[in-house]
Amino acid sequence: MGCQDELLVKKVCEMYEKISRLESLKPSKDVNMLFTQLVLMCMPPNPIDVTKLCKRVQELRSKLIRLCGEAEGLLESHFSTILGSFDNPLDHLNIFPYFANYIKLSHLEFTILSQHHTKVPNRVAFVGSGPLPLTSIVLATNHLTTTTFHNYDIDPSANSMASRLVSSDPDLSKRMFFHTTDVMEVTCELKDYDVVFLAALVGMDKKEKVRVIDHLAKYMAPGAIFMLRSAHGARAFLYPVVDRCDLRGFEVLSVFHPTDEVINSVVIARKFPMTMHSLDQGLGNLILPCKCGDHIQAFSPLNQLNMIEELAIEEHLS
Repeated sequence: MGCQDELLVKKVCEMYEKISRLESLKPSKDVNMLFTQLVLMCMPPNPIDVTKLCKRVQELRSKLIRLCGEAEGLLESHFSTILGSFDNPLDHLNIFPYFANYIKLSHLEFTILSQHHTKVPNRVAFVGSGPLPLTSIVLATNHLTTTTFHNYDIDPSANSMASRLVSSDPDLSKRMFFHTTDVMEVTCELKDYDVVFLAALVGMDKKEKVRVIDHLAKYMAPGAIFMLRSAHGARAFLYPVVDRCDLRGFEVLSVFHPTDEVINSVVIARKFPMTMHSLDQGLGNLILPCKCGDHIQAFSPLNQLNMIEELAIEEHLS
């Protein structure tokens, strides 16, 4: 590990100590200041591989990701409550401090989706939509204007707040639905979706994340698109990382790593044309031939987002 990486890890560890001593992670001057400093610290592109850090730092990183997730949930609940007090909440979404990031991230995800799935999806599922489902709202409003969105969250209060945001909108109230359930209990319904999105904070560690991905691989429709969020470099101190090998049952199409203020990497994959019976028995000795290329490839729709394509992977069953 180089000197710069050692300095970054030292700073992140110091930031964790400060955040872990907070009495509450609800939005406040101190909370906002510390998390802003942490994000700015981890934002610059950095090739650091968090999997190669020592066990102590690995454990600290896991705790930090959970703290970030808790703080993010409380921040979204806070602003969803404020927005819900307006007669037309969707007219005031810009009061959320990171709304511009969601605009960029949603545009990015729509652009990537359009490159690999030319047909406009009829039904989309978003797993882990939370109290402020901005991705679904922005996609439904700006990009997928005829698509029906089914939002899944395990927290009934989150869904209650989220549904209040769209209930007064004559269009979205008819195209956006909220389901209070654990996604691990959703089975046959998953085959009805053309595209399934998985939120970054569903599955806060590798084991939990892979468990959810395996479940989706088992029940999603063959050929359906799977979009999920990951993290790269120093940003992996903020969010869980999804590796290509975690996506058993899926053909990984592309992985995009932002270099701007959009923190999450975007992974797009396609469910293999495999039967449920095959997945019940596991992947076994199935060998998936692939051709992989680590290269930078410019896509004009993404240039304005300062994006690079880190992987362009096309896999096909023989």
